[in-house]
Parts: sequence; C-alpha cells; structure tokens
Amino acid sequence: MIRGLTFTFTFIFIFITGPGLTSAETCTEPVIVPSYYSTSDAVISSETVFIVEISLTCKNGAQNVVLYADVNGRQFPVTRGQDVGRYQVSWSAEHKNARSGTYEVKFFDEESYSSLRKAQRNNEDLSTIKPLFAVNVDHRGVWNGPWVGTEVLAVGIGLLVYYLALNAKNNIQL
Repeated sequence: MIRGLTFTFTFIFIFITGPGLTSAETCTEPVIVPSYYSTSDAVISSETVFIVEISLTCKNGAQNVVLYADVNGRQFPVTRGQDVGRYQVSWSAEHKNARSGTYEVKFFDEESYSSLRKAQRNNEDLSTIKPLFAVNVDHRGVWNGPWVGTEVLAVGIGLLVYYLALNAKNNIQL
C-alpha cells in the first residue's frame, strides 16, 4: 500500500512540477547576429530553399529559449544548434512562388507564439502581436539557366562553320 502511494505521489509531483522544470526561458532584450542563405540556381534544384541562422544572446542570460518563426503567415519551428545561442530555421518554396525581394522572418518565443496562434484561430488582428525580433532576408531570385542551351549554340556555330566552308569551297572551284 505504501509503495503504491509513494509511486502515486511521485507521479503527481513529476506531472505537476515537470513542465515547470523543463520549460523554456524568456529572453529579455535579445541581441542577434543573423546570417542567411537562399537558393540562387534553379537549374540544379527543384525548389528555392531559405536558411536563416542566428546567434542569440539575451540580457538576462537565458540559454534555453524556444523559438518559432513566421514567414508570410506560415509558422516554422526553430531548431537549436549544438553551440549555445545558435538557432536555425529553414523552409522551401517552388521557384515560381519564391519571388525576389525581402522576406521578413519574425521570431516568437513560446508566449508570443501562443498569442499568435490564438489570434489566428479567432481571426483577430495579427499586427498587435509583436515578435521577439525579426530578420530581413534579401532573396535575389533564381537563375533559370541561359536563354539558349549550349548544345543549340554549338549546333548553330557548327552549321555556320559548315556554311562558310562550303561557300569558300564553291568560290575556289569557280
């Protein structure tokens, strides 16, 4: 009987305090160093890929910050890197949908992200929810290859050389 009660109390203690022990910290006055990459060559890839990596330091020293990213109304989880304070988010889009320009990537902590999701569910104004910080990603678009394929260009040059050689031969025979 005592063994069963001990197990029950242990289970209740872990159930109640567990989320508090494992919850993420809140970052105050974040300082970020962003870097980003986006696909520039459509010839060798089927989609445009965006990768944003940030180095985050918080004034309060928080290191266990859980982040979410929002890009044009689409939310993505942000992964934590091996190094303390390194985070990364990535997404992809079809080349025709990934137009050139600046993409604003808004980063939210758990509290502001839950507010964002609640506002989306209730069709409320999303502009009132402020992100923790934002990063602008400048995407220059993708290169779709040359207008004329190299094989077509080689055939054209070959035909031109053949025509010039044939024309020169005909002029010599006259």
